[in-house]
Amino acid sequence: MKIGYISRMDRSYMHALALPLRQDSKYIVFSDCHRGDGRADDNFLKNELMYLAALRYYYKNGYTYIELGDGDELWENRSMEKIKEMHPHSFAMIEKFRKEDRFYPVYGNHDMVKKETAYSKKHLGGPCYQGILLEDPQKKLFLTHGHQADVMNSTFWKVNRFLVRYLWKGLELLGVPDPTSAAKNNTHKERTEKRLTEWAAQNDVILITGHTHRPMAGTKESPYFNTGSCVHPAGITGMEIEHRCMTLVKWSLGTDGAQAVYVRREALGKKVCIDAHSLNNL
Repeated sequence: MKIGYISRMDRSYMHALALPLRQDSKYIVFSDCHRGDGRADDNFLKNELMYLAALRYYYKNGYTYIELGDGDELWENRSMEKIKEMHPHSFAMIEKFRKEDRFYPVYGNHDMVKKETAYSKKHLGGPCYQGILLEDPQKKLFLTHGHQADVMNSTFWKVNRFLVRYLWKGLELLGVPDPTSAAKNNTHKERTEKRLTEWAAQNDVILITGHTHRPMAGTKESPYFNTGSCVHPAGITGMEIEHRCMTLVKWSLGTDGAQAVYVRREALGKKVCIDAHSLNNL
């Protein structure tokens, strides 16, 4: 009998949406936007300008946008409509991608309700997936949120949602971090990353997740990647996939010689490319 998290990851893998990964494929993967309703606990609000600049860049340059779970904060907030009303420009950009079949959302633990077809069709205009499989002729890339590694954020997610809404949401405003969160609890984070790494190695796939909010580029020995998040105080991070190579990128604010503020893109480390037998760090 398989361990719980292995079984959950296996199911997501088996039911993933398959998309092509060719030499000319261009994907941008963002995770953990946690778009809120504009109140003090809306962690996305302060980074929305950078997010919009990034999406405009990727739209103009022909990328397909994969949103890898927790796009909207639906544990602290009950109303998707209020979130959309607060962030009309972000949803307008997402809609531009969607109309051209260049938007593929994946649900995470904080927006698990999107797995219901009627809900996702009403609010997103189409289905929301539990995982996406990018099919390369030589290697498979599996993209999923990563909450499957933790039983409380997967099987018992409604319990965690209740605790966040009625306990931790108020305490966080007082500076008390949520101990159930893989993003805020280091022990929890490291256990989640270890499980995801082991699953990727055992299944001989390149695994890309979000959930822990810690950006990570894998290696041949550890084929686990993480996009980071869109709610870090220093900016937003994501994963570009182009020419069968993966690049962790960061979008943040900078100033030029005239002290004008602008949004800048920078690579976090080197590209990691796929060949027939391994990952090559270039």
